[in-house]
Amino acid sequence: MTRILLTGFEPFDGLESNPSWEAALRAAELWDDSNHDVVAERLPVDFDEAPRYLATSCAKHRPEVVINIGVAIGRSHLCVERVAINCIDARIPDNRGRQPVDEPVVAGGPNAYFSTLPIHRIVAAWESEGLSGRISNSAGTYVCNRILYETLHTAEGRGILRGGFIHVPLTPETATTESQPVMDQQLINRGVDVALREVVRSLAGTTD
Repeated sequence: MTRILLTGFEPFDGLESNPSWEAALRAAELWDDSNHDVVAERLPVDFDEAPRYLATSCAKHRPEVVINIGVAIGRSHLCVERVAINCIDARIPDNRGRQPVDEPVVAGGPNAYFSTLPIHRIVAAWESEGLSGRISNSAGTYVCNRILYETLHTAEGRGILRGGFIHVPLTPETATTESQPVMDQQLINRGVDVALREVVRSLAGTTD
């Protein structure tokens, strides 16, 4: 049986909840394919602790697929990330007050890693379901990018066959200003489920 790990994040930057965790948890709870086991874990928004939580979760579940999910404030659509870069440059502090500037994720590591999720197929699946989604060429330089880089950097050693990241918008309930783009949590949940099923389909074929 293939095991798939979904991660979402705790609230940060004044948010009362984080749509990414709600989507990850819901997808795992509603998964109905007995050939694939889907589990969800919540990561802290903490540059030091998030990679440790990820490592612990991978050791606990031993997944073949890791799909990390985070919220992207300011984006109006679902985004599957193409690349992680070896750079931390925090616009705001993490939940422990740390704000690294121009530091590597892994000292001496590759400049970048490309996602091994079927990114074009995921976007096509979103479009076929009437969901607004696209490929993103920047996961930022905050904790989300760090976790994507860590996932791909450690994939071979952890037996991870597919790894990547999906960014989701804020929801109407979590937006702090009227000008912020939002998407209903139900649509976000559906988008994650659609992407998850497309990844499962890809396991028997090519990545793109």
